[in-house]
Amino acid sequence: MLRASEVCERAGFPTSSLTCEGFLGQAAATAVGLGMPNLPVATIVGHPGAQSVEEIHANVMAVTAAQVIANLTVQPEEIVLEAEPGSRDIVFTGSFEEVNDHFWENEWSDGLPIVPPTMEKIEEFLAFTPRKPNETLGIVLPASRAVTIWSIAVNGVMAGCRPEYMPVLVALGEAMADPIYGVEHSGNTPGADTLIVLNGPIIKQLKFNYEQGALRDGFRANTSVGRFWRLMLRNVAGFLPHKTDKGTFGNTWRVVLAENEDALERIGWPSNAEDMGFRTGDNTVTITRMTGGDVMPSVTGATPELLMPYLADGVAKETGWEVSFTVGGLTHGTLRPALVISPILAETIAKAGWSKDRVKQYLYDHARMPAWRCEVLMEKWTEFKITSLKHQVNLGKLPRSFAESDDPNRMVPIVLHPDDFMVLVSGDPLRTNAYAFAHNGYLGFPVAKQIELPEGWEGRLAGVTK
Repeated sequence: MLRASEVCERAGFPTSSLTCEGFLGQAAATAVGLGMPNLPVATIVGHPGAQSVEEIHANVMAVTAAQVIANLTVQPEEIVLEAEPGSRDIVFTGSFEEVNDHFWENEWSDGLPIVPPTMEKIEEFLAFTPRKPNETLGIVLPASRAVTIWSIAVNGVMAGCRPEYMPVLVALGEAMADPIYGVEHSGNTPGADTLIVLNGPIIKQLKFNYEQGALRDGFRANTSVGRFWRLMLRNVAGFLPHKTDKGTFGNTWRVVLAENEDALERIGWPSNAEDMGFRTGDNTVTITRMTGGDVMPSVTGATPELLMPYLADGVAKETGWEVSFTVGGLTHGTLRPALVISPILAETIAKAGWSKDRVKQYLYDHARMPAWRCEVLMEKWTEFKITSLKHQVNLGKLPRSFAESDDPNRMVPIVLHPDDFMVLVSGDPLRTNAYAFAHNGYLGFPVAKQIELPEGWEGRLAGVTK
């Protein structure tokens, strides 16, 4: 709403953006990012989703209407924004503790100690990329700041990364700036957070963990790169808690999930890099936003027919309101749930002759929900109205598989196509566990970027690992 208002205001048309009470702070911060800190807003008292029609009417008449009229008829006071520091400005000098206090007070820190980004440390990171420091990879909302090679290096230092991680960080910066991902949705109320998936020889070269303890902190590369992403969201994109980050509960940042490419090679399955349009063996990062997840422990069986029902059930259970990204409550066909299976499970499935595509087809056929539940989720439990699945099919927006009969208990898919499922292999090689993630649809659609290595990469690595 504010972005549309900004366009109208710059064209000379007065506006009044209706803003729920809980989003007033976000509106103010977003307006600053748009370069119009005096953008007029009118308050919607409380949240209309938890009010009766009578309560909404009373609140509008008592508060909102008068503010709308004032916004459309009274010229707002001009507000002059303070200039932000330049990229190479020295913003503070002091002890380690004093620097951390200063960064915290200015909302540049996530609350954990940061490594002070001195010029010397930043230059160490820049030495691991052929890109120029001032190169802009894109402009990101809500702060409308540039993702630059310099800002990537600064936040990499702060996160505790090593300089040789810089090629991975640059690829993540490119992914953040890709409009297909939709970084501007990172502060929405469900509180979803990004999952970073890493592929290629760089996993071993930089000592990313891809075995026991995958997705657990405690491994420097996985942990610090995950933290780097959160700091970039905060310091460059501009997502600040209680302001532009409105996650009702929120997920913390996730450590990097590296695939076990040795296991994939043994069983002849493509890596996630190949699924995302690159070659197996390419160094790539993939980002995708997940609303949450759960483990499926002790998956038991010696054949796919025994293993897959449990896995499909786990994937289906993780998808609730998120099906709105499939059936049209929010979008059509942008849901990409993820299933992470341990290597021994993948090997057990593959030795029976199953390909990864067959696993995805099984999930499409069996990771389903009753039609009545899908429709209730859209029509009664949320505000994502679709009328009915059959109506969407008749409009040509869903395939016939969503309306094969009028039986409310018929099972319908949670995605449009089998390939919409992401299947990843990582974790303890000898444990029969799996993990399912629920996806945040177009509010964090998967994007992959190839990692560009500097000239003389292996020699440089040898120099820093002595």
